[in-house]
Amino acid sequence: MSNIVAIVGRPNVGKSTLFNRLIQRREAIVDSVSGVTRDRNYGKSEWNGKAFSVIDTGGYIHGSDDVFEGEIRKQVELAIDESDVILFLVDVEEGITPMDETVAKLLRKVTKPVLLVVNKVDNAMREKDAVEFYNLGLGEYFTIAGMSGSGTGDLLDALIAAFPEQPEPTQEETELPRFAVVGRPNAGKSSFINALIGEDRFMVTDIAGTTRDAIDMRYNRFGFEFNLVDTAGIRRKAKVKEDLEFYSVMRSVRAIENADVCILMIDATRGFESQDQNIFWLAQKNRKGVVILVNKWDLVEKDTLSTRDYTEKIRQELMPFTDVPILFVSALTKQRLLKALETTVQVYESRKNRISTSKFNEHMLKIIENYPPPALKGKYVKIKYCMQLPTATPQFVFFANLPQYVKEPYKRFLENKIREQWDFSGVPIDIYIREK
Repeated sequence: MSNIVAIVGRPNVGKSTLFNRLIQRREAIVDSVSGVTRDRNYGKSEWNGKAFSVIDTGGYIHGSDDVFEGEIRKQVELAIDESDVILFLVDVEEGITPMDETVAKLLRKVTKPVLLVVNKVDNAMREKDAVEFYNLGLGEYFTIAGMSGSGTGDLLDALIAAFPEQPEPTQEETELPRFAVVGRPNAGKSSFINALIGEDRFMVTDIAGTTRDAIDMRYNRFGFEFNLVDTAGIRRKAKVKEDLEFYSVMRSVRAIENADVCILMIDATRGFESQDQNIFWLAQKNRKGVVILVNKWDLVEKDTLSTRDYTEKIRQELMPFTDVPILFVSALTKQRLLKALETTVQVYESRKNRISTSKFNEHMLKIIENYPPPALKGKYVKIKYCMQLPTATPQFVFFANLPQYVKEPYKRFLENKIREQWDFSGVPIDIYIREK
């Protein structure tokens, strides 16, 4: 199981810069104007073989009447509540501000590890200035320069050491597939599970957020056996104002990381919205299998083209990863629920597909010979050998004389040809080009 790290602090101390450095991609917008980050950014990072999720929160504001700043404050409190380790970022240039003291007061009540990080320390003089942050009462601090990366190695070493010990999965848990039911609040996740097990085990109401915790259960019916997780869960915490949309993603992060296949439930009456897309990409980034179930299909006015048009709209939002099973179901009428299970199991099996090297070369090298990579700067790329890597998820390597000249469009072409020949529906594929 991976861990969750939240980066918190007042506005404009460099949280998004640190986030970009940790995930090694420029995903978060960075600007000198405070309040640029209003939503949370989620990313994956790894240090010394330890993977973890990183959340970039908006700047914490206390006592402001601004509607956006009020939402930012709620989301920061929720991130603190759900994370395993908290990075509290401060700015050495401005020293301790009243807002820093407010955040520190909040964090001193937290029982989980808090690492105080002093940013923008890029010379010896600022190292001395950082001493004043002992006054925040959070103990030792780490000095970094988010822009250059100075000091982040020591910070990451301490971060990895601060992660709580994870219990080893039992042999039974390891052997059984794990399917997580994820999605927005009130999409019908608990109703779906109740319909599968044939009893009202989970409370179902019209109020979003009825389910307060992620719940695991073993499913063994109709020839299927797996662990099923209802991740609608939103836990009510004292002194934490609930943001249902944020909590649904926070709870989904953990469930997705532990799952083999994610069943993404969509409310047909609301359509495929941005939050559904966020959860889908969380699963895709974690290299999990995905099945999309459009629930409440019985409530939608339909014609002969409704299913086709709805499917096409979803696939447009998922580009370029469009090879995903999309089923139209109803948890209320139990329409196509067994088909949904069969498809989920098939995606799980496809995720474990192994193609022999001889068959893979025989098929792919003919395609590459007919459609070679485009020449670049008068250089011709030749691919003479390819194979599937012995990894938990489908990964393929192609050996070329000039791998640096093979660009993303050609990698997508190779992926599409693999999908045409072998069933990897709902499963992310990684393509690598290496020097032979």
